[in-house]
Formats: sequence, structure tokens, C-alpha cells
Amino acid sequence: MNYRHAFHAGNFADLVKHAVLLDLLARLQAEGPALTVVDTHAGRGLYDLAGVEARKSGEAEAGIQRLMTAADMPAAFAPLTAAVRRLNGGGSVRRYPGSPWLVSEALRPADSYLGCELRPEEHAALREALRGRRGVRTLCADGYKAAVAQTPTQGVALVLIDPPFERADDYVRIVETLAAVRRRNRRAAALVWLPLKDLETFDSFLRDLEDEVDAPLLAGETRMRPLTDPLKMNGCALVAMGAPEGLGAVLESVSRWTAETLGEGGAARLFDLRK
Repeated sequence: MNYRHAFHAGNFADLVKHAVLLDLLARLQAEGPALTVVDTHAGRGLYDLAGVEARKSGEAEAGIQRLMTAADMPAAFAPLTAAVRRLNGGGSVRRYPGSPWLVSEALRPADSYLGCELRPEEHAALREALRGRRGVRTLCADGYKAAVAQTPTQGVALVLIDPPFERADDYVRIVETLAAVRRRNRRAAALVWLPLKDLETFDSFLRDLEDEVDAPLLAGETRMRPLTDPLKMNGCALVAMGAPEGLGAVLESVSRWTAETLGEGGAARLFDLRK
């Protein structure tokens, strides 16, 4: 699997992640006049679906292209499809927005966004994509460390964690980061994206989170196919820390539609931990 996101932009996992992200942003913005967002693995912000990488994988055709023409999608997808239409001027979908673009578009005057990207070439593209936007900063830095250092000690905050999982310690560092963020600010929320290959890896991660993170946790699985081959990305999962009321229903509807409509014998599961 190539972990450069240009190969996977607009795929089924992006649909789940970004639909839930936009709903979560709106709920957190309702909690106060200012929201701080820290994105640990921001990527390049915008993706060319007509580029070599996207055309080679074909994942956008099976993802965002099908969603944009679907007649039966849940209402929770509406903010995402509206954002994609705005980005493409209402025409054919040639560009897909990453989390940095979606968040920066949703910022209010008092809100702020920090996008961290460790790879210099990806950070340069991110900085260019977000150039001139008010309340937006980027760092070519370790996003895990930045999340802990940059999350405010008070007020409403959101930490986004979506690593490429190229490192063996990503799961451990996610748990450590969430625990530290929670200690720093009890009002901080987080949204974590993970690949779903085999069930034990994800279940072990959830057990570690429950042991180390003193916060309500909401987890949703989008299984695109049965988990019979751990070498394949058989789906994805989202875990929300400190999720506002109502997010679970959105996560379940988005995951279920994606798995059942775009998957092959797919299914969705939702876990509400620490009620």
C-alpha cells in the first residue's frame, strides 16, 4: 500500500472521515465563540483527482465520484458534498479537499487552525494551499508533539490525528498524545482516523485508550469487506474523544451507508465507551 494520500484522496475512508469532521466542527463551534483546531498529520490540503496518483489507484472514482451522484445518501454527507461542489465551482469533481481545506473554510473570525506536516514537500504544498487564510498556521514539525504543546489549556479545542501508519509506534503515540491533551485541557476533543485491517489491532488500540485516557470515547468501524485478509485495508475506523452529544448517530449513519453501498458485504459497528 502506498501511504501518500494523493493515491487515496476522495476514497471511502475520506468520505467517512470528512463527513464526521464537518459535523463535529459545527457541534464544537456551538459550544463557544472560539475553537482551536490542531491537525497532527495535515498532508497537502488539496488533491488533484486528475493527477497520476489518483488515476492510478482509482479510489476516488469508487468514493467521492459515486457519493456526488448518489440519490440515497444520508443527510450527514450534505456539508461534505456542498464543500466539494464549492471547490470545483459546481462542475465536475477534479479536486478533493483535505481536512486542512475543509477546516479553514469553516473557521469563524475567532477560530484558529494549525496544520502540522513533517514531510517538507507535503508541508510546502500545504502552506501554499492555505496561503492568506486568516487564523491559519502551518508547521513542518512532529504533529504529536505539536498537539500537546499547541492545544490551549482552556477553551474549546479539537485535535485531529490521521497518520499514514508508516511507523510501528503510531498507535502508541496516539494514545500518549490523547492522554496528554486530555490532561492539558479537559474540554479538548479529538478525532482519530485508523485503517481497519484485522480486528485485534483495533481492539487492542481501544483497550489501551480506555486504560490511559480519562475521557468519553466513541468508536465507529466502517468494514468495507469481511476482515479475512489482514494485509488489506478492509475498512477504516474513527475514534472520537470527548465527542458532543449527537455525533454517534452521525458516525453510525455515515459508516453504515458507506460500508453497505460502496463496500463488498460491508457492515458498520459503533461503540460508545465510558458512558
